[in-house]
Amino acid sequence: MHRSELADFLRCRRARLAPADVGLTPGPRRRTPGLRREEVARLTGMSPDYYTRLEQARVPRPSRRMLTALARALRLTDAERDHLFRLAGEEPPHDPATAGHIRPGLLRVLDRLHDTPAQVVTDGGEVLARNTMAAALLGDLTARPPGEREERAEGRSPVRRFRHPAVGELELECEVLLSADHGQRLIVYTARPGSDSAERLELLRVVGLQDLAPSE
Repeated sequence: MHRSELADFLRCRRARLAPADVGLTPGPRRRTPGLRREEVARLTGMSPDYYTRLEQARVPRPSRRMLTALARALRLTDAERDHLFRLAGEEPPHDPATAGHIRPGLLRVLDRLHDTPAQVVTDGGEVLARNTMAAALLGDLTARPPGEREERAEGRSPVRRFRHPAVGELELECEVLLSADHGQRLIVYTARPGSDSAERLELLRVVGLQDLAPSE
């Protein structure tokens, strides 16, 4: 493992991203460019202290799951992801679609869906990423252990109904877009214009992310 090179690589890739690039609100004025360490930690589901020590070359080899989460959070290309794995002393994944790596282009689409719940899942149903609206509707993905991040069965119905504790019942149409290799799906939930569900979806956007679990 090349600790110093790994730390430099993480700092460099963090500095090139703006909050809007990963679907975050910029917030107060920033003294330095790029994401904050705690923002990367939240995107990856690791503690801020652990990520800080990673950038300070003070931790042992991170797990493959951690490396995959870092590649996703920092919007790495396939080549950059492979470089990250090698710096950590790991062999790059042979099948990115099943290894949990999402192509940056697909993540950019997800990040820009500010007013519509959307998430990326594998063919096996594992949820890889959610935007803020999906987290508000379905729950915060980073609060769940990795083994419990599977999407419940969707069936064949294009319409799904949700009962959210803050805004009430929503009836949303489910659209599924396949990635180029068909190994991952971008799922987008929309409401019929002018409907009660559309008004409640807008209210959910205003309410924002809350630690409340909806029932379906």
